[in-house]
Amino acid sequence: MAYLTLSRPKLQANFDHLEHLFSERGIDWGITTKLLCGNKLFLNEVIRLGRLELLDSRISNLRAIKELSPEAQTVYIKPPASALIEDLVTWADVSFNTELETIRAISAEAVRQDRQHLIIIMIEMGDLREGVLREDIEAFYAQVFQLPNIKIIGIGTNLNCLNGVMPSEDKLIQLGLYKKIIELKNNVEIQWVSAGTTVTIPLLIAGGLPQAINHFRIGEALFFGQDLVAEGTFKDMHDDVLELHAQIIELAEKPTMPSGTLGKNPFGVTAEAESSGSTSHRAILDVGYLDISPQYLEPVDERLEVIGGSSDMLVLNVGENEAGLKVGSYVKFRLKYMGALHLMNSPYIDKFVLDESGEQIGELAEAQREGPPSASTPLPASPARREEPKALVHDSAE
Repeated sequence: MAYLTLSRPKLQANFDHLEHLFSERGIDWGITTKLLCGNKLFLNEVIRLGRLELLDSRISNLRAIKELSPEAQTVYIKPPASALIEDLVTWADVSFNTELETIRAISAEAVRQDRQHLIIIMIEMGDLREGVLREDIEAFYAQVFQLPNIKIIGIGTNLNCLNGVMPSEDKLIQLGLYKKIIELKNNVEIQWVSAGTTVTIPLLIAGGLPQAINHFRIGEALFFGQDLVAEGTFKDMHDDVLELHAQIIELAEKPTMPSGTLGKNPFGVTAEAESSGSTSHRAILDVGYLDISPQYLEPVDERLEVIGGSSDMLVLNVGENEAGLKVGSYVKFRLKYMGALHLMNSPYIDKFVLDESGEQIGELAEAQREGPPSASTPLPASPARREEPKALVHDSAE
């Protein structure tokens, strides 16, 4: 049975690194939690870090955050659908917006609920996802400024998420100028200029971030330590906060090439048959495309190679099996962001938190300490997990 782990000490270490990076430069930042898909076990680990500005793109996830931490400031980070306005005002303290009619609807709902709703106006700066056109921003702001129960606390932009447009000093200087124009023309103060994401961190480190940019939205750097510009890991950060553990269900020495008449497989690919007498040990694992695409997996043991997979199984080439694997062994994988996102969305993958000693947290882990998950020990059967109290120490795959 495959399962996903989150390392508490590695998450804390990445957080501490980012906190120092931003605080010494006077930059505010929030944690983007959409990767966690509302999983309360993992959300608790984020909340205990102490930075309670949490951003997500799903209302249900923001609700989960509020249920765990009512004092958290929840931020909805995409333009809201009109059908979600009531829940948006209920569960989100702040939202990113680009449409005047939507903001009017938010205003009306905020009046009905007797709440003040905070908004950030997103500006189009070239990546061509969401954003008010730059030439329209002054008129747009002036109309929003008049609406009851709405307070504009910032402007922002999104870069690199659709067409790969990279943040640059020039683009971010332009965004800072829009802040000044709005403030001067409307006699207001804009609290946030939110243009920083993980992809902007290298610009910050290099000293190229304009002073006006004072707010970052960080997810990938926190959970993966990723430098998206250099395509590596930031110095002193961890890329293995999240890891997949998948169990071997078959291990055998087999030919390296298929035999027989070849047609397209379920993914529309036809394998190439070559005459070869070579063999290797192949391991079949209990995870497949239903849970994650193999392209997002990297075996921690570099001697292992991902060959491919099907809907429910993953195939590894383990060579001469120098690792001493056997049926029942667990193989550990580092993950790419999209792979972790798929696993978090899979109801078939159990989730665990590992504490400072590497032990699982909670009563289920206590029951397993005579034989905890390892390279050769399976997890308990499903009935044992169903009996677990609702303490949110383990997120069952059921």
